[in-house]
Amino acid sequence: MRVRLVVTFVLVALLSAVTATALAYRDARTAVLQRTQNTAVNDLRERVATVAAGFDLPPDQRSLSRFAAQVSEGLGARIVVARHQDLTAVSDAYADTEGRITAELRAAVRAGDGARFQRVQWRGEPYLVVGMPVTYADGDRRTSGLEVFAITDLRAERDDTAALLDSVREGTVPVVVAAALLALLAAGTVLRPVRKLGRATRELAAGDLGSRVAVRGHDELAGLARTFNETADALQASDAELRAQEAKARRFVADVSHELRTPLAAMTMVATVLEEDADQLPPDAARAARTVGAETARLSRLVEDLMEISRFDAGAVRLNAFEADLADTVRASLALRGWSDRVSAELPEGVRVVVDRRRVDVIVANLVGNALRHGAPPVTVTLTAPGDDHGRVARLEVADHGPGLPPEARERVFDRFYKADEARTRTASTAGSGGEADRESGGRGSGLGMAIALENARLHGGTIEVGERAGGGAVFTLVLPLRRTDADGEGER
Repeated sequence: MRVRLVVTFVLVALLSAVTATALAYRDARTAVLQRTQNTAVNDLRERVATVAAGFDLPPDQRSLSRFAAQVSEGLGARIVVARHQDLTAVSDAYADTEGRITAELRAAVRAGDGARFQRVQWRGEPYLVVGMPVTYADGDRRTSGLEVFAITDLRAERDDTAALLDSVREGTVPVVVAAALLALLAAGTVLRPVRKLGRATRELAAGDLGSRVAVRGHDELAGLARTFNETADALQASDAELRAQEAKARRFVADVSHELRTPLAAMTMVATVLEEDADQLPPDAARAARTVGAETARLSRLVEDLMEISRFDAGAVRLNAFEADLADTVRASLALRGWSDRVSAELPEGVRVVVDRRRVDVIVANLVGNALRHGAPPVTVTLTAPGDDHGRVARLEVADHGPGLPPEARERVFDRFYKADEARTRTASTAGSGGEADRESGGRGSGLGMAIALENARLHGGTIEVGERAGGGAVFTLVLPLRRTDADGEGER
């Protein structure tokens, strides 16, 4: 903006100077030439009238030459040409007048009864040629056939106007310099508070809610700075209030989850006893006992997930990471849940990463459990070894052959308590077989499983990508960076 402002000032000043120079040159040149023309016409008219009073017509060559010389004597350095019919006399016998007296001027003098003039260029130099016919002094203005031309050199007038133009042009340079200095001064005055306001805005955007700008004066920029400060004050107050509310909400969730663990432990024991004896109960009571067991287990998982999310929100989660073979870790997670026969796995050996095995187990349980619950077989788990295509990351892909996820579901699948198919989720969680599905999914039925999986991936410095298979079905890809343990064998924290 500073450059644009300076360039604008300089261009305006330069345009003004050039315009003023052009107008001054035009007016000065016109005035000089007009004065020279008027002087030349008047001098020639007066001198011709004086000399022609004693001149006899028709003249011979000698008398015509004498007439031209006498007229020239009264006109200074001007060359005079006298013409009468076929006779021509020049005051300067060595002067070339043919190129300076044009046919148009001769015709105008011959046809008129007054003085005529014309500016001509001859051999690159400017000249003024004034011509007039000599008339009889008997009152009827009859022409005598005698024509007189005076040639005036205009080089002095040209040099005067050129010197004026040079002077004005030389004055343009300091004008432009002064305009540039004024532009820099104005730019500093205007842009300095703008830069301060921009710096404060960037600091505010970076999270420094205490950033403010000093208000000076009462102009528009001062008003803008005052408005910015008021906006920052309101934003800081709102942020403090939201942080306080968020902290209260986190404490509330953590406290509620903690308080629910003891009664839930008792309910789980009772529900387990009821489920074990369900075969000995009447059909309705048996179905109720199984439903209570499934819902109690789901509630327990929800409480555990809420506790885990609270720890993530509070920043209290730490990695217990050691170098491990990722294929062995995934294979153990599938075997623990009895999914080895239900999942097609391609797990090449030798992909060693630094991970928290328990948290990787949570990620795999949620991704594979989600594919088993909501997708269609076959479910495939593919581990891609790092190479030129993937750089220094390992990719674990979980794909199914189900209906896939619509675009709006892919955008929100990691949101807390979001369920792409609410009816199917509720049916699975309330039916007898749904309880088993929830157990297999590692907590996906709570609506927090995918959010917890993503948080665990981020804790490792990775992420989870969601996409669509070419032939149909959802694809979730765990991306983990390759990291090695330190030389002392301790894991990352």
